[in-house]
Amino acid sequence: MNTFLISIAKTLFTKRLLQMSLLFISLAGIALANAAKEEPKKHSDDKEEVHVPTEHEKHEKQEEHGGHDEHEEHEEKAAALTDAQLKTVAIELAQVGPANIHETLSFYGTVEANGEKIQRINARYAGTVRSVNKKVGDTVREGDVLATIESNESLKTYSITSALNGVVAERNINIGELTNEKSAFVIVDLSSVWVNVAVFPRDAGKVHTGQSVRVGNTTNEITAKGEVVAMAALGTSGNQSLSARVLLNNNERQWVPGLFVNVDVILAEKPAALAIRNEALQDHEGKQVVFVKEKEGFEPRAVKLGRTDGEFTEVLSGVKAGETYASKNSFIIKAELGKDGAEHEH
Repeated sequence: MNTFLISIAKTLFTKRLLQMSLLFISLAGIALANAAKEEPKKHSDDKEEVHVPTEHEKHEKQEEHGGHDEHEEHEEKAAALTDAQLKTVAIELAQVGPANIHETLSFYGTVEANGEKIQRINARYAGTVRSVNKKVGDTVREGDVLATIESNESLKTYSITSALNGVVAERNINIGELTNEKSAFVIVDLSSVWVNVAVFPRDAGKVHTGQSVRVGNTTNEITAKGEVVAMAALGTSGNQSLSARVLLNNNERQWVPGLFVNVDVILAEKPAALAIRNEALQDHEGKQVVFVKEKEGFEPRAVKLGRTDGEFTEVLSGVKAGETYASKNSFIIKAELGKDGAEHEH
């Protein structure tokens, strides 16, 4: 049996060696044939004639290349991305157009629950807790049963229900316990929140109710617009400041009570004929550019900039009204161009 296996192995090895030899011979033949085609036939006595172009010929050659010498670097190619790729990497598009550039005053603030949308629920009658249906963090709707209590006097069971759509912020009862004066539940409607802003006396005269406000969270780049709805009548002795209250829509639950945020109170606004979003700007080859969408892809367009605020920057030259540009995550296009350039060099 062993002899039979060894014989087969030798046969296969010999066959494989023969195949490899034939392959190398074929490749060598192809290489020699290509070399023969590329090398012009010359006689040993012939001298190669060198043609020196005249000035007129040089000029004609430059005109053929658009007025540039053929050794000059070509213009950088556009970064081509399909619609599917744009969606995958979350690149957003916008059009160049007019915008208002805001004059702002910057502060820090703290997100808090809207004090007008908090419900503290107590047991109506003293008794024993028979069931609890909700825990802290649960979402509730108006009319939902939160718990049932057996009255000490009537021995009848009654329900505690929510009067708000919101979440359970506190729960202070458990099954089998006796009710007390402490709130059994605290329900908070987080569809809107307050932002409390500390305003120092030197700026107090510039801030008033009705002003528009831009709130930003630097940790996740979320921004939203709100409005100053109240100014505190009394100051805070601890930090010698006044408190301004901003009302902020929170239907998407992006603003969590307890977070610190940046607050820009808008003092005035001035129109700009052409403007782009700040996050669209990128440093590219020592210039400020915006990536404009062309047929071939995204082209880096150097721009001259004017006034700016926390959202828009005025453009003085470099782009035209109506042109489409990458307004968000444009750094991905910049990286794509850099990759293409590196591949071109090699």
